[in-house]
Amino acid sequence: MLLKLYVSGELPRSVTAIRRLREICAGRDDCDVEVIDVLAHPEVAEAAQILATPTLVREIPLPPQRILGDLSDIAMVRSVLNLSPPDTEVSR
Repeated sequence: MLLKLYVSGELPRSVTAIRRLREICAGRDDCDVEVIDVLAHPEVAEAAQILATPTLVREIPLPPQRILGDLSDIAMVRSVLNLSPPDTEVSR
């Protein structure tokens, strides 16, 4: 899974989103995370059509998914990304 988190510098909402995403992906080998500071790289944000920050984009697997905000609702983020919580076995 390829996740891109677009943030605006070190604003509180950006710092919170980064921390939450690290919590969500902790211990997972299937999460590749890229944090993009739109203040430092506005051309990247423009190419990705990012209009607000923080924005989390799941690039892979398709279709892409976007989540706006500081990712405080971890259960919702996991649901949108189709990720089970850590230490949870998926029954088959």
